[in-house]
Amino acid sequence: KTVYTGIDHHWKEAVFATCGHQVDIWDEQRTSPMCSLTWGFDSISSVKFNPIETYLLGSCASDRNIVLYDMRKSTPLKKVILNMRTNTLCWNPMEAFVFTAANEDYNLYTFDMRYLESPVMVHMDHVSAVLDVDYSPTGKEFVSASFDKSIRIFPVDKGHSREVYHTKRMQHVITVKWTSDNKYILCGSDEMNIRLWKANASEKLGVLAPREKAAMNYNQKLKEKFQYHPKIRRIAQHRHLPKSIFCQIKEQRIMREARRRKELNRRKHSKPGSMPFVSERKKHIVAVVK
Repeated sequence: KTVYTGIDHHWKEAVFATCGHQVDIWDEQRTSPMCSLTWGFDSISSVKFNPIETYLLGSCASDRNIVLYDMRKSTPLKKVILNMRTNTLCWNPMEAFVFTAANEDYNLYTFDMRYLESPVMVHMDHVSAVLDVDYSPTGKEFVSASFDKSIRIFPVDKGHSREVYHTKRMQHVITVKWTSDNKYILCGSDEMNIRLWKANASEKLGVLAPREKAAMNYNQKLKEKFQYHPKIRRIAQHRHLPKSIFCQIKEQRIMREARRRKELNRRKHSKPGSMPFVSERKKHIVAVVK
């Protein structure tokens, strides 16, 4: 009866969910949905089952909502409204309540579904809308695909990416997936190519001799030991970027500084206490509805 925009399969049972005008839960053996869930009137772009608590699922709607559902109940659980639209979300495969949302405002937000008032972490580095996100099987990192023609790997507990991948020919990246052996990342982009990347760019593929393995482990420990030395840190963090991304990062830094300066000036010339400090995490949340 309606157009479908997303589909996801249950992790254990013969059940799948589709989304469009509403979220429908289907049994593989039946021609009509077991139940239909809706909250609001806008179209839903993505739906994802939780890999641990398999009866939970989350969806992203075009009216800026992230809605959580419980398959055992006939009504949605709760929703969080953000400043801009969320394109998709991905559940952490190791922590049942944690999910990351890819947003139109260039950021990714990691939420704990038990407390949606503010995200656990805001991940900022992209310079255009984030279109897709996928977790590594360890649950320690995730990869994001963006309209700015790059993909980035973020640690779950850090606000900035540890790695960025791009090529001259790669256009807007639509989708991204992390393989189950934790070694590779697959991405699909606008110019009709699928690319395979190493999850750890400097890792050597193939069989390693025992001495080679020992040398690599020793070097890794040295990097960890001296990671806060200024020159070592600069080498570890430096990444060559395309000119377009580099210029946009610089421009956004100037805009951010200007906003901060304006806020400080307003606070300075206002009545004490009339302009409370709002943390970066709470700035992007409009409301939580239960």
